[in-house]
Amino acid sequence: MAESIVKLSQHLSVWRGHINVGIIRDGEKALLVELGDGSVLAALKEMGIKAVDTVVLSHHHRDQVCGFALLDKGVRIGAPEAEVPNLAKVDAYWADRKSRWGLTDFHPFRHVLAEPIRVDKAYRDGESFAWGPAKIAMLATPGHTDGSASYIVEVDGLRAAFVGDAIYDEGQVYDIHSMQKGGKFVGDYHGFLGTREALIAGLNRVKEAKPSILVPSHGNLMRDPAKAIGLLAERLDRCYDKYVAISALRYYFPKMFEAYDGRPGHMPIRKGKEVPACLRHLDTTWMIVSKDKAAFVIDVCSPNTAKNIQKMVEKGDIRWVEAIWITHYHYDHMEGIPDLVKVYNCPVMTDSHVADVVSNPLGWRLTCLSPVQVKVDHPTKDGETWQWHEFKMTAYHFPGQTLYHSGLLVEQGDLRMLFVGDSYTMSGIDDYCAHNRNWLGKGLGFDYCLELTRKLKPTHIFNEHVDPAFDFTGEEIAFMRANLAEREKLFGELVPWDHANYGMDEQWCRCFPYEQKFGGGPGIHRGVFFRVVFTNHSAEAREASCRAVLPSAWGGGTTDWSKATIKPKADGEVKLSLRVPATAKPGRYIVPVDVRYGTWDLPQFTEAIVVVT
Repeated sequence: MAESIVKLSQHLSVWRGHINVGIIRDGEKALLVELGDGSVLAALKEMGIKAVDTVVLSHHHRDQVCGFALLDKGVRIGAPEAEVPNLAKVDAYWADRKSRWGLTDFHPFRHVLAEPIRVDKAYRDGESFAWGPAKIAMLATPGHTDGSASYIVEVDGLRAAFVGDAIYDEGQVYDIHSMQKGGKFVGDYHGFLGTREALIAGLNRVKEAKPSILVPSHGNLMRDPAKAIGLLAERLDRCYDKYVAISALRYYFPKMFEAYDGRPGHMPIRKGKEVPACLRHLDTTWMIVSKDKAAFVIDVCSPNTAKNIQKMVEKGDIRWVEAIWITHYHYDHMEGIPDLVKVYNCPVMTDSHVADVVSNPLGWRLTCLSPVQVKVDHPTKDGETWQWHEFKMTAYHFPGQTLYHSGLLVEQGDLRMLFVGDSYTMSGIDDYCAHNRNWLGKGLGFDYCLELTRKLKPTHIFNEHVDPAFDFTGEEIAFMRANLAEREKLFGELVPWDHANYGMDEQWCRCFPYEQKFGGGPGIHRGVFFRVVFTNHSAEAREASCRAVLPSAWGGGTTDWSKATIKPKADGEVKLSLRVPATAKPGRYIVPVDVRYGTWDLPQFTEAIVVVT
């Protein structure tokens, strides 16, 4: 993105770089609203500003303030009171096991700083203060983060609102996945677009202050605030309605969606079907039981589930566990597998995409990921078929609830039983957590799964959390696919990226391995290597460049830039290497990565973890 200075009045300008930074000038000194990577400091010199007195921040994400080390020591830092812990105490976040494993809460999420900064002033909601020629008021505007705030700046007869990432442009937000938030009925994991009401309520507070211009952290300056906010509210309502219309969550939490009951364009909830006699259901486990009482186990929630399966063997309900299938990597579907394998020495099977994750969890950062490592004896290919007792089994890649998900079709006589993990319920599709990598587009994600389901024509569909079986009619499948096609367009309008999936898919840029352990000591090779993996959701190739930002304990600085061309609608990677200094003490080090992708400049956009032992 080309850098420029937009002068709003005699004493107020906006530096437009990778983010927008407000510059309030008082002679040769300035107060900055946001900081970014510090590139703005060179522009200040060109303006004749010799010193930064104060920086105020709208929220804690590291692209807002990663240039902190470039500031003079005397610069004062101000931030919303609710955001201070996520700026000044980030070591606690990175050390917390809950920030790494079993992720179901996303506030704060991983865009916190790699290293803490001091905060000199914590602003409370509604607090005002004067600086130079300006009067500044802080308004709490949560939504992008829990503690996000906006600053109303009055200077030279102008009233400007610096709104952080509450809005990007007229009717747009920077991303969708940051809006994942629980509420009265559910936690964050089930709260797709859960911050939309708080976000609009906060922006309406800004609107009531009657600013003449909105200045977002990312995005375009908006000179008709009411129009910009009104369009965003309309689009969010429309997008959420499309989501609810076919949401699997309606089956689990009907009270959550009472206001949507009977709405036109919403798919009726299917009735359940009787479960065939060859099946057993326990926790998140389905078991296929052969005529001679052998068991083919699908998912094992926990060690306690494994014990209960053993009790079934002891009672004679089943004779033996002969194999285990994993539908997806979530902890509540696989943490009991090692215990069951120890007892029955049975092979573990799953789709190769799932196998990549469960066999090497340290390499990934995904929601609901378990640190429990599972050895997969047979990673299956899409469409692979085999016979188990009287049942014909066919494995599929089934990128529904998560990208790393399998489907299993089991046929016997007139039965065509499709095991879909958590991907469907009687009310629709399970895409209520954006962090699961639910992609939109023809032939992708749930559209792919629904088309596969149409072709397979199952007589029974099974969700691991649901007791009854169910099915979908051809008309319902077509209805859901049409909804997804419209959603691709609507969600695409909601974000500034050239495809909706960039706004949905927080993991479109990720480091692999995400975490690696490094044994230090004399004579030990000190090179660390990892890849920055890009999912190019665009229809054209994209140039990607990356460099690692080294921890201050290692001397700081960055590696050289490395780059690659990422093919359209495909994954590609940029390789990075760095050296751990011999003086590095044992500990857990966060290594942010600066990213340039097409026209986007994205400082510290992702990160890897290096553990020195």
